[in-house]
Amino acid sequence: MTIKDHFKENIILAIPVIIGQLGHIMVSVADTIMVGQIGVIPLAGATFATAIYHVFLLFGLGVSYAITPLVAATSQSDKEGRLIFLQNGMLLNILLALIMFFITLILIPYLSFFGQQSSVTLAASPYLKIISTSLIPLMIFQTFRQFSEGQSNTLSPMIVSVLANLLNVLLNYVFIYGHWGFPKMGLIGAGYATLISRFVMVILMMVLTREMWRGFSGHFDLKVIMRLLRIGVPSGLQYVFEIAAFSMAGIMAGWISAATLAAHQIALNMVAVTYMAASGLGAAASIRIANQMGKKDLKNLKLAGFSSLALVAGFMFLAAISIIMARHLLIQLYIEDEAVQKIALGLLLIAAGFQISDGLQAVGLGILRGLTDVKIPAFITFFVYWICAIPGSYLLAFHFDMGLAGIWYALSGALTLAASLHIFRFIYLTRRIHF
Repeated sequence: MTIKDHFKENIILAIPVIIGQLGHIMVSVADTIMVGQIGVIPLAGATFATAIYHVFLLFGLGVSYAITPLVAATSQSDKEGRLIFLQNGMLLNILLALIMFFITLILIPYLSFFGQQSSVTLAASPYLKIISTSLIPLMIFQTFRQFSEGQSNTLSPMIVSVLANLLNVLLNYVFIYGHWGFPKMGLIGAGYATLISRFVMVILMMVLTREMWRGFSGHFDLKVIMRLLRIGVPSGLQYVFEIAAFSMAGIMAGWISAATLAAHQIALNMVAVTYMAASGLGAAASIRIANQMGKKDLKNLKLAGFSSLALVAGFMFLAAISIIMARHLLIQLYIEDEAVQKIALGLLLIAAGFQISDGLQAVGLGILRGLTDVKIPAFITFFVYWICAIPGSYLLAFHFDMGLAGIWYALSGALTLAASLHIFRFIYLTRRIHF
């Protein structure tokens, strides 16, 4: 295969995955935009709750990603072998969802210890309880999704994500603002919209992929579950270390003011869209790399990896330009408060500067996951965010009086360091592979 062929295959495989990945974040985007119309405190409450929820969400997603490379590396003719990963992945992901849900319930009474304004904590508590419940249907959907993508069927998850996202926006309109005979529920209404749309996702995904999982026997194998955990837990921790750092940044933003916290959420919400697109490219890269590993084709494995990195760099460069040019218009979609808008505008300029680094580190993780190399990347992620970024954020924000901008500069540096280390890791591993 030529490099041109690799670019073509990457794009064909990645587009549905990207749209599917965007489905996750667009739920949050829709909630943020529509909640922002009812005031700063509800938006700050949503930000605070989401900061905690996303730690569990991203860990769950990371664990579920273990299914994809294992299925992709299994022969297409071995349907029973592939179903083993689906069956055991389903058990693992449901148990994990229940554990994460109960941990959140235990955590909710102690939200005041995070140092937020009491009005923000009061708004966040019931919303967090509702969206945490949605982890259960979401992890069931993820199991079917990763199984489907492991077989290079990225279209079905994309269709389900788009339809569920449209349903979420519609239900937001009905529940948040009180239309069609429903009471005006505000932020809580956004939570119920998310919960309902995710149950619908499960039903749609099961229908669209029924031919793939036909033969599901409910046979469970502890060795298979342990294999999934060996890949999934470090992958989940990678996301936890990163998203928890951004969540901690949100908590530090709340120490400054509710307006600062709201601005942080708006800017983070926008860059999360481009990040999830890059993450979609990373998921596609993981599938491509796993396929080449199964074929024992080192030359095309390298080309698949480097073409994915080049593709995301180009995409994120365009994303950075778009953020700079459209930042005023985008922020006005979220909130009318001028103080919040002013803070968010400055953050988006910083965000534009780290787009390429963010994309490269996301795809770098996907490439390494395709090689089933997850432990070292997990350590790298912990190091750059929790040893470097979080202490740096605190120092810049509060010791050097740079405020929220200082927090974002520290995170930007962490993304650049992570991208460099993941790429060096890929180069190192490919030099050591001998089929």
